[in-house]
Amino acid sequence: MSTLFDFLDNPNYDLLGAFWMTIKLTFFSAIGSLIWGTILVGIRVSPVPIMRAFGTAYVNIFRNTPLTVIIVFTSLGLSSTLGLNLASSDSTTSLEDNAFRLAILGFIAYTATFVCESLRSGINTVPVGQAEAARALGLGFVQVLTLIVLPQAFRSVIAPLANVMIALLKNTTVASIIGVAEASLLMSEMVENESDSLLVVFFLFAAGFVVLVLPLGLLLGWVAKKVEVKR
Repeated sequence: MSTLFDFLDNPNYDLLGAFWMTIKLTFFSAIGSLIWGTILVGIRVSPVPIMRAFGTAYVNIFRNTPLTVIIVFTSLGLSSTLGLNLASSDSTTSLEDNAFRLAILGFIAYTATFVCESLRSGINTVPVGQAEAARALGLGFVQVLTLIVLPQAFRSVIAPLANVMIALLKNTTVASIIGVAEASLLMSEMVENESDSLLVVFFLFAAGFVVLVLPLGLLLGWVAKKVEVKR
């Protein structure tokens, strides 16, 4: 059996490093998506018509645009055409760092739309009377949203947000198209070079993603049960 995995001795195959890159992509993209998605939902339910129009247009455009197109745009459009550089120019790995950060930017732009819609559905579960009572006490829109509505909305949509985060983890494979050295890019290299061990390669990467996804799903499912709103 050991001969099946002999190709892993190749120093160019950094399996743990590739999955660590996947974890980093997921972590930073998840934080950014939660922040931007929360801001977006505030814009979408804003009393200002032009802000609502912007929020609606943004969500509809980015949510219905293939993620691959968005990631390619961050590389070709923002970096190559507009010259956007998110990495230090004196770094020896500036190209890799820039691709990594551009990929995160693309994931945030895309995933935040799903976070926004999940939160908007959570806002709809909050009784209208609570917001009206808060406004009667003199609270402004931002105060009502941040102090009354959003805390309850988050508690009611932990499960949908968990699904969004799991989808984000799996979507990180798209980053390989702009040269980010995550798991799927390494898998493509192995498939190309190790034609005699294709089944082993597929098994390794499938098992790797299962190891990442299952604990995340179980953890977020446990959190959802702990904080769910009892009505």
